Amino acid sequence: MDQVLLITGGGRGIGAATALLAAQRGYAVAVNYATNSLAADEVVRQIRAGGGRAIAVRADVADEAQVLTLFETIDAKLGRLTALVNNAGVVDTTQRVDEQSLARWRRMFEINVYGTMLCAREAVRRMSTRHGGTGGAIVNVSSVAATLGAPGQYVDYAAAKGAVDVFTVGLAREVAAEGVRVNAVRPGIIDTEIHASGGQPGRAQRLAPQIPLQRPGTAQEIANAIVWLLSDDASYATGSILDVTGGR
Repeated sequence: MDQVLLITGGGRGIGAATALLAAQRGYAVAVNYATNSLAADEVVRQIRAGGGRAIAVRADVADEAQVLTLFETIDAKLGRLTALVNNAGVVDTTQRVDEQSLARWRRMFEINVYGTMLCAREAVRRMSTRHGGTGGAIVNVSSVAATLGAPGQYVDYAAAKGAVDVFTVGLAREVAAEGVRVNAVRPGIIDTEIHASGGQPGRAQRLAPQIPLQRPGTAQEIANAIVWLLSDDASYATGSILDVTGGR
C-alpha cells in the first residue's frame, strides 16, 4: 500500500525539505500551500522528476471549509492518507505583549493551533482503525520558543507552540490504540525564510553565537528528524517531543 503524506506549508523551508526527503523514501506527497503556488509547484516538479508522486493543493489551514476540501482532494488524487506533517505556521514582528493586538493573537492561534488541530482531526478520521483506517503517523512542527517563552519578541507565537505541544501529547494518548502515532519536533533557530516574514531576515545568523553549536540549523536537519518520526524506525515513539535545537 502506498504511503500518502500531507505536508502543510510544504512549499518552502522545512516543509519543502521534508516533502523532498519523504518522496525519496517512497511517500506520495501532497504539498499544501496558502499563497505561493510557484514554490509548491517547484517542489512537486522536483519530486516528479525523481520518479515520485506529488500534487500541490492550495488551502488556508485556518479555514475549516478549505481544510475539508484539501483532504477530499488528497483522497481523490493520491488515496487514503497515512501520514501528516503539520508544518504550516506564522510568526509576526517583534513586539512586547503590551503592544500586541487581539487581531494578531487570533491570526497566530488560528493558523498555528487551530490549523494544526483541524488537519490532525481530518487525518485521524482517515488513519484510525476506529474509522476503518490502517494506522498512520502525525508529526507536529512546534518550536523551542514553547519552552523559552520568546520574551520581548513574540510571546504569542511561543504560547501557540506551547498549545501545539500539549495537543500532541493528548492526541497521542487518545489514538495510540487505534494505530496512530503522534509526535512533535521542536526546532531551534533554523535558517529559513520565516525570519524574513517577521521582519528579521538576518535573525538566524545574528543569533548563532547564542547557540551551543554556534550555528543555526538547516531545514534539511529538521526534515531528517520529521521523516524519522514518520517512519517505522520510530514505531515505539508516540507522544514524544523531539528538540532539534543545536543545544539551546
